[in-house]
Amino acid sequence: MKLVPQTSPYIRKNVSVARMMGDVIVALIPITLFAMIYNGWGGIYVILLSLGVMLFFELLINMFIKWPKDMKIKELFTKEGFSKVKATYTINNFLAPIISALIFALIMPANSSPYVVICGAAFGIIVGKMLFGGLGQNIFNPAAAGRIFVLICFGSKIGEANVSNVDATLGATPLGEVVKNGMNSMIFDLGDLFLGNGIGGALGEGCKLLILVGAIYLFARRSADLRSALSYFLSFAVVMLIAVVSFYGRYETGNIAKMWAYQLLSGGAIFAAVFMITDPVTSPTTKFGRVAFGAIAGCMTAMIRVIGAYPEGAAFSILIANMMAPALDYFMRGKPNTYTWKQCLGLGIALVVVCCIVSASVMGGWF
Repeated sequence: MKLVPQTSPYIRKNVSVARMMGDVIVALIPITLFAMIYNGWGGIYVILLSLGVMLFFELLINMFIKWPKDMKIKELFTKEGFSKVKATYTINNFLAPIISALIFALIMPANSSPYVVICGAAFGIIVGKMLFGGLGQNIFNPAAAGRIFVLICFGSKIGEANVSNVDATLGATPLGEVVKNGMNSMIFDLGDLFLGNGIGGALGEGCKLLILVGAIYLFARRSADLRSALSYFLSFAVVMLIAVVSFYGRYETGNIAKMWAYQLLSGGAIFAAVFMITDPVTSPTTKFGRVAFGAIAGCMTAMIRVIGAYPEGAAFSILIANMMAPALDYFMRGKPNTYTWKQCLGLGIALVVVCCIVSASVMGGWF
């Protein structure tokens, strides 16, 4: 038997990378179709622009990264030269940018300025991915990187064709009113939030039911890690519950259960839990690492939403967690790939500390 040294992750199931990425695309189809039908051309051109830009730059830069040795550029226009370049591509070089492009488009508002979409998609694929070496080597989620780039550089231009207020600009319209007037300022019905009826914000913040349909498909096919998704959403839910209870304790107004449900269904937390935090490339490779990774991002999302400057913090929190993923893998190096009571205790203490910070901020009126 020949032993072949190989770095992690180690695949323990008969699943190819292409099949996993294909499953993600299938899972994204329901919410993508909903965004296109519900928003019309305002949503269609955002998705098409994102797809075109990311596919173009992925293939262009990958072509130069894997350019055949001793081959001149003019040979590309010959049959033999084209065959050499074609041989460097795989189906993964098409599926990966399609996933990134769909996710980026779905975390952008409809009717965003075309040049903003182009700049964000280009930044996400070039700086967020190809700069690190391309497929499987990036440390940041390309879609989240592109979204934060346009938020910082073109914040006033995002969604300007719809409305000009701050919550539409930041892509979290149901949350904007909450930030301005308090947690009991619920301008949408919970059923409308769940079904995406009449709400603004990003394209992927629409029908939560369709997002959950995609989630069931992904997890049933074992093409996404359930641990990261659950730890992200549960930690987010716990911190938001503490924030809502603290708000009620201070003002004694509103319905706690309804305020909490409104926070869970608003914004992009559910979408991020299903399609962004589960990205296997930018996640840790160990069991506890992925649980901690999701918990870090979930807590950061809640903290940014409650006491930060933006009504939504999913993209920010995922990029911050991406930076911590290598440290989590380093922490688990040489240790059994399992859970211990010390790890769970440490994670629980960290969650309690975050809850205390959020509670103190809400009770003190700092948000």
